[in-house]
Amino acid sequence: MREATMERDLVLRADAGAVATLTLNDPGRLNALSEAMLGALRATLDAIAGETAVRVVVIRGAGRAFCAGHDLREMTEARQAPDGGRARFASLFGQAAALMLAITRLPQPVVAQVHGIATAAGCQLVASCDLAVAAEGTRFGVNGVDIGLFCSTPMVALTRNIPLKHAFHMLSTGEFVEAAEARRLGLVNRVVAAPDLEAETAALAATLAAKLGPVLRLGKRTFYEQAEMGLEAAYAHAGRVMTENMLRPDTAEGIAAFLGKRAPEWEQ
Repeated sequence: MREATMERDLVLRADAGAVATLTLNDPGRLNALSEAMLGALRATLDAIAGETAVRVVVIRGAGRAFCAGHDLREMTEARQAPDGGRARFASLFGQAAALMLAITRLPQPVVAQVHGIATAAGCQLVASCDLAVAAEGTRFGVNGVDIGLFCSTPMVALTRNIPLKHAFHMLSTGEFVEAAEARRLGLVNRVVAAPDLEAETAALAATLAAKLGPVLRLGKRTFYEQAEMGLEAAYAHAGRVMTENMLRPDTAEGIAAFLGKRAPEWEQ
């Protein structure tokens, strides 16, 4: 296992085989997405994007929570600027949006390992990941409305994960949902006992990492591309991608191995 740190250790990276685990490491602030945290996580993901040896990324939080959203103390300090913080707020929300897009556009699948709470932009982070495993007792919320700040940017990811009426209920009331309800709504894939969270997330990551890396990356990219298209265009695009996929030598080997009832001989 290789470990490295970036930007004041706000994000810890640990690689085990083809899985890179990133730990948000500011537990005293419940791993808030400060400007520095956003920058550190984005830099780490940008580095991973070009690493073909990494086939899966896991994001988790240190301490007692996954992520409590933006750093409200930092945002309050920004109000001291002559413009009342306008430029810095715009930069912060743009930085957060760029991070969420980077997760979606990362070639590798990203799994959120969630415990404690995931609130506001922290809930947005879960919704932006491709898959999510949550511990029993985890609470999810977009509760900015309770302090007079409607969670408009978290709304973008949330409304692409769960039904609209449920999303608006969370956004407009500030009410939290428990892990089991988050799974029912589609925000997370699995809910497991808290002591099993790390092992269950690792098992899911290992399942993904065992697949053919180039095809998994192709599938993730196409998944999000077709989701933004109309039905006819989506089928046409997916058909072109699947044709090219079928022409890959490693796909031919995979099919031959299946028909021959043997394990495929892939170089990955």
